Amino acid sequence: MRSSLPAAIALTLVALSGCGAPSADLFVVTRSGSIPGARLTMLVGDGGTVRCNGGSERSLTSAQLIDAREVAFELNGDDRDPGPATRDLRLPAGPGTILRYVVRSEKGTVAFSDTSRGQPKGFFKAAKLTRDLAKQVCHLAR
Repeated sequence: MRSSLPAAIALTLVALSGCGAPSADLFVVTRSGSIPGARLTMLVGDGGTVRCNGGSERSLTSAQLIDAREVAFELNGDDRDPGPATRDLRLPAGPGTILRYVVRSEKGTVAFSDTSRGQPKGFFKAAKLTRDLAKQVCHLAR
């Protein structure tokens, strides 16, 4: 009876530690637009994965994961400086819009287009990262 107690404690600790639990999502980008290949839904996970248009998970490089975490931070902010997602910032499209983005994170949702005025730096980073991951990791045209 005594010999099974340490095993039971170890098993309980492993279960409580969350080993094997899926990582959290950083954000989901929905991109649309007036050009071929604009339509995209991209789920970026904090465990270093991306899923494009409901396809299989693909691995990110360390640099890509760092960039994705930076985008998430720029959108979400922190307690001292809340980001635009906490305000559900939605910027209207400007003239000649080609691409539109909706980015949903744990703190809220932002929406903007490639021609929106007054975009925070994080919006430009989100658009660039979306394009880079779509092309480099998911092997999409855009």
